[in-house]
Amino acid sequence: MRANLSAALAVLALVTALTAAVFAVVRLRGRRGIATPMQRATYDVLHTAGLAAEPLRAGLTAGNAAKVVRHLRVLVGAAGLALVDDGGVLALDGGGGHHRDQLVLAARRAVAADRSTVLGESELHCDRVDCPVRGAVVAPLRGPDGRPVGALVAVADGQPAPGLVQATLETAHWAGSQLALAELESSRERLARAEVRALRAQISPHFIYNALTAIASFVRTDPERARELILEFAEFTRYSFRAHGDFTTLAEELRSIDRYLTIERARFGDRLQVRLQIAPEVLPVSLPFLCLQPLVENAVRHGLSRKTGVGMVSIEARDAGAECHITVEDDGVGMDPAGLAAGMAAAATDPADDSGQHVGLSNVDERLRSAFGDQFGLVVETGLGAGTKVSMRVPKFHRHVRAGT
Repeated sequence: MRANLSAALAVLALVTALTAAVFAVVRLRGRRGIATPMQRATYDVLHTAGLAAEPLRAGLTAGNAAKVVRHLRVLVGAAGLALVDDGGVLALDGGGGHHRDQLVLAARRAVAADRSTVLGESELHCDRVDCPVRGAVVAPLRGPDGRPVGALVAVADGQPAPGLVQATLETAHWAGSQLALAELESSRERLARAEVRALRAQISPHFIYNALTAIASFVRTDPERARELILEFAEFTRYSFRAHGDFTTLAEELRSIDRYLTIERARFGDRLQVRLQIAPEVLPVSLPFLCLQPLVENAVRHGLSRKTGVGMVSIEARDAGAECHITVEDDGVGMDPAGLAAGMAAAATDPADDSGQHVGLSNVDERLRSAFGDQFGLVVETGLGAGTKVSMRVPKFHRHVRAGT
């Protein structure tokens, strides 16, 4: 019995060893099939650059520098690396910390002269017997306007080799491009906020005048109706002129549009019909603030007010998987497609030269593209006498977009 058990255990051990060997061979072959050493090196560089890009695009601050300096040191391959601005060392990773003052002085000279420099051991004198620092490479970091905003300092534990010099210069150039992208993104955000303010100013005079005129017509004949309209008008203007947040939810935008249409129906009477078809699951979707209101106002003001008889405005929001599809359609007088294209192009370059209709469409189109990407602009279908249909796609989830932000 014991002999049989010993034999069985021996066989089991042999099978286990063979299985492990086969698994190891398969795994090694799999690795060779997945990536060559060159592909692996390329992946490592791109991965490290990706980790460094996000904090750089948030701007050159001490907090962001602390997040990025370790990754930049890996890219450069230096014994130590420092990010320096006018105020001193923002962050330092690796060796060379006891040469901080010398590195800052060298960085300021490089920034002032707008040229890179290589420091030798004689320029980094140290009283420490065990000091490993033997040199450094200083490369200016250029901002969006091309002028230096700081410096990248690579510390070497030997005489700086040409490879280290080139790696430092290229990494500084790449980091500067990320800072430029950060400024570009900031500029786009400022432009979007300015466009929201401009849009508020553009829509308010027309609507306020018409709303007050409609309310005044009920003051004597139907005081209760006038009171309700005043409350609706107050809530609408409170939402339209709110001071916080570039984004809102579809539900909030639709509530504001309902108040707008309530006041417009008081003005147009039975001539204005409204059809809503909203999927409940898309109500929480975030979208740019005041991106539907101008479309509905255009439909009423430019499409239906010039039409004789009854006009219909239809607002639809559908669930389309990862997206929400929204359309605003009217059966009004429509527009000439060529004139619309020319008007939107003119409004995009100089809104002051347009009457307002194309400004609203251009404004919404630009803010949608700025928020979600160029593939999410407006689609306008129209023709003279054929009404107008404006469609937009909004992603349900976007990491940089949230209502109230």
